[in-house]
Amino acid sequence: MADLKETPRQKMIGILYLVLLGLAATTITQKVLDAFRNLTVGLENSTNYVSTSIGAIYSNFEANKLQKEPERSKPYWDRAQRVKKAVNDLNAYIMNIKTQMASECGGFDSSENDFHNREDIDITPRIMILHKRADTLREMINNTRKIILENVDPKDRNNLKISLNADDPAKKEGIKTTWQELFFGDGIPLTAAFTALTKIQADLRNTESDVVKSILGDVDKAVINLDRFEAIAVAPTSYILVGQTYESDVYLTASSSTIPDVFVGGQKLPIEEGKGKYKVSATHEGDFKWVGTVKVIGTDGTAKEYQTKEQNYRVVKPSVVVSPDSMNVFYMGVDNPVSISAPGVAAKSLRPVFNGAGTITGSDGKYIVRVTKSGKATISVNGEVEKGKNTVLGTTEFRCKSLPTPHAKFGGKSGGNMPTVALRQQNRLTANIDAFDFAAAFTINHFTLYVQKPRVEPQIFETSSNVLTSQMQAAINSITPGTKLSFENIFATGPDGIRRSLDPILFTAN
Repeated sequence: MADLKETPRQKMIGILYLVLLGLAATTITQKVLDAFRNLTVGLENSTNYVSTSIGAIYSNFEANKLQKEPERSKPYWDRAQRVKKAVNDLNAYIMNIKTQMASECGGFDSSENDFHNREDIDITPRIMILHKRADTLREMINNTRKIILENVDPKDRNNLKISLNADDPAKKEGIKTTWQELFFGDGIPLTAAFTALTKIQADLRNTESDVVKSILGDVDKAVINLDRFEAIAVAPTSYILVGQTYESDVYLTASSSTIPDVFVGGQKLPIEEGKGKYKVSATHEGDFKWVGTVKVIGTDGTAKEYQTKEQNYRVVKPSVVVSPDSMNVFYMGVDNPVSISAPGVAAKSLRPVFNGAGTITGSDGKYIVRVTKSGKATISVNGEVEKGKNTVLGTTEFRCKSLPTPHAKFGGKSGGNMPTVALRQQNRLTANIDAFDFAAAFTINHFTLYVQKPRVEPQIFETSSNVLTSQMQAAINSITPGTKLSFENIFATGPDGIRRSLDPILFTAN
């Protein structure tokens, strides 16, 4: 597995460990020992996270793919389980070594967050080299790699990034060192051995994660020799109009070099690209059913038949849907958006006609209606149900009304108490229709202003505009709290051209 690649993170951890070993070989300081311990804790946390992720992968596959597609999924599941067993066996052996080391050093020292006698350099070589547990460990690592290789698809190996190995390091200054001596030989402190073992466990779980994802992921990419067939009928729509033609494709889900025969109601269908073409003219309303039969020559030379599920379609009279986008009326002087659609008819083939005082413009189902007179109007819609054949799809009646009367506002309000300062800052009246869905602009063209200060005769002003005159502005600038401003005889003209009388509005300065 030397061709399998390591991730940058795995390379970094390996380099860091070798650097720490180099430092330990020269001088064992508390900082070096702490660095080994910190690296061990980091690797343990990372391994726990990966283990949880692997468990989720197994559980999800077992609950879904293995349950729903057991015949197809089980070979991949079995391969993943063989990898899992090899990984767990190696991990169990490493945990056994750790247990023996912990026992010989006196256990874990919680005050130091490390093992007792962590700087000891005799325990590791005695257990690992003298008792040859490092040899056994190396053999198990290589055997685990072999099992992994046997269960990974050869085409996927180059894409896997696996760092699990026990290769001897390269010669340094002509001196050859074995893998066992490098990580567990003379001069290796106990805490460094724990780090080395933990790194192997981390590499082991990372390897398992990458390999299992690759194996189980191949289920959806697998090429399977099809030996089961199902006849399928697919119609573009089951809702058609009188005068239209019902169409459906009838074919096998599996491709075959043998062109099948397809029948509906005993009638053989024409074949196009391996699909039977079923067409029947819809001459009257009603619900209709049919079943397709596909005949194909099997691999043993015998003829086999496969039937579709019962297919249903409905033939109805032409209909049309006309929906006003804002309200159920058309208002004079404004754009009234209208959507027009007809089931089974393309929007671009619809031709609406407005019958009344007004016009309709637009295309592709989206139109604008403008009316010039109150009363009633209708929209008739023609449509092309088949190429070159237009049909009247329907007619809808609407009410046409003048716009509602707006409300006059001064400073955005229609009366009530308002601060004196706020009143002085206003210079015009406005008018609009509250909670109205259309953009309807009104212009005020007359109003009378009464300024009633406390215990003073009222001042009366009049204008033929919506803007305050200079006299009005001067009077308002001189008001004091308690002054009443009354706007009366208000007239406004809307986009429909109708001049309306608006309700008066009254303000009290405070």
